[in-house]
Amino acid sequence: MEKLFITPKTKIFDLLEAYPELEEKLIEQAPPFSKLRNPLLRKTIAKVTTISQAATVGGLQVEELVNTLRKEVGQSGLSGIEDEQHAEYITKEPKWFSKKRVVQTIDVRDMLHHGEQPVHEVLSSVKRLKKKEILEVIAPFLPAPLIDKAIGLGYLYWINEVSEEEFYVYLKR
Repeated sequence: MEKLFITPKTKIFDLLEAYPELEEKLIEQAPPFSKLRNPLLRKTIAKVTTISQAATVGGLQVEELVNTLRKEVGQSGLSGIEDEQHAEYITKEPKWFSKKRVVQTIDVRDMLHHGEQPVHEVLSSVKRLKKKEILEVIAPFLPAPLIDKAIGLGYLYWINEVSEEEFYVYLKR
């Protein structure tokens, strides 16, 4: 059987299915990856999170993470990997934000704990927002796949990192 070719777009779930031995290497690279030990998070978030997104969550350079993983499984390194998707997330409060305009809060921590994937619920809630309304999302880690999807759909966003275990993401149409 042909083994998975590791790239920045490789999903974490697929990576760990093909190379279970890489779980410890990922956790060694960045402590936030220890959440991969949680079977529910592994079944939900890991299925939609790419290595590129995981690098962002872990505060790592994409090329460095990809090449570390590739080296571990005997694949040659890649050079010139661009991380155009995660140049800089918006973490400074934008002018459009006002706490008074937050009309709904979705705390995805419970959803994740129950093995549910919150992306669709969050995006359908954003679609229902009126012009100046804001959706607040509370997550236990930087929800890079959700933010990337929102950016791709043209939504405005702001990430407020309260702690390593608590992120508030504000989304606006």
